[in-house]
Amino acid sequence: MSAEHIIRHLQLLPHPEGGYYRETYRAVPTVATPEGHTRNVSTAIYYLLENEDKSHFHRIKSDELWFFHQGQALEIVLLTDGQMYRIVLGNDLAAGAVPQAVIPANTWFAAHLPTGVGHALVSCTVAPGFDFLDFELAERAALIHEFPHLTELVMQFT
Repeated sequence: MSAEHIIRHLQLLPHPEGGYYRETYRAVPTVATPEGHTRNVSTAIYYLLENEDKSHFHRIKSDELWFFHQGQALEIVLLTDGQMYRIVLGNDLAAGAVPQAVIPANTWFAAHLPTGVGHALVSCTVAPGFDFLDFELAERAALIHEFPHLTELVMQFT
């Protein structure tokens, strides 16, 4: 199944960070955040990257879980504690891929297809639930200032 077919069939829309998405679930119960805001307990989306699409560096105020469904392996790049970490999300467990991954709250992260060819369909769940008010797209200069030793990587994903 082509990326175009999946985008059309699942009614995915362009995402501000890159790729395509559609919210599929928003829990009715709510919870108060440490900042005093109200958020749904949990949310879920479909998310698709194709070819050279990227999920640019961003962070949110909640934990996010990623679940691989189909297509090519997806590489998630995380910046935390002054270091860079990579997670390969996919089906090839023997090659080190994992079918699900956790991105801790307030962690800068990005994603792409390492080969730049094909597509990856994943789902992401966020708890407490996602709200665009909790979404921060990285500014290149600020991220380079925070991670000067990773300037090339920051340039690639901002």
